[in-house]
Amino acid sequence: MAIAELANVAERRIEQLVNPAMSSGLPPFPGTRSGLDSGFMMAQVTAAALVAENRVLSHPSSVDSIPSSAGKEDHVSMGSISARKTAQVAEHVRTVLAIEALVAAQGLDLRKPLKPATGVAAAHATIREAVPPLDGDRTLHPDIEAVRHLLEQGTLRTQTAQTTGP
Repeated sequence: MAIAELANVAERRIEQLVNPAMSSGLPPFPGTRSGLDSGFMMAQVTAAALVAENRVLSHPSSVDSIPSSAGKEDHVSMGSISARKTAQVAEHVRTVLAIEALVAAQGLDLRKPLKPATGVAAAHATIREAVPPLDGDRTLHPDIEAVRHLLEQGTLRTQTAQTTGP
């Protein structure tokens, strides 16, 4: 449940970035051709869907115990099921965080010539080495996977820490 909450918070930040009523001047779904392209609309929908699925997966497996072994095991922890569900939630969280990083990077691109703080600039540069800015509709899955890889490998954290310190 704790790691699922991380995706909940990240998805809400994505909503703030894609919603022009909340983004302090970014175009809708931070696209470059608002009204013609979808921008990050479907990426936000994907994040919301993963958060919703995490809620289901976060249901405690132990409450679904079923007696087994001819009644000799009257309480089964369902630990293996819980571990599998936790691994799936962790994958979903990583995807939502990757989407958030992509949308945030796009937001920074659209805010030029304003410059972010050095740590944010380092994170942005790391993302941009892996994924170009969104300048029209394209399949976002490869972009999301590229940033997921940066998160999995610790590259985003490491590159940022080289600029800001640990």
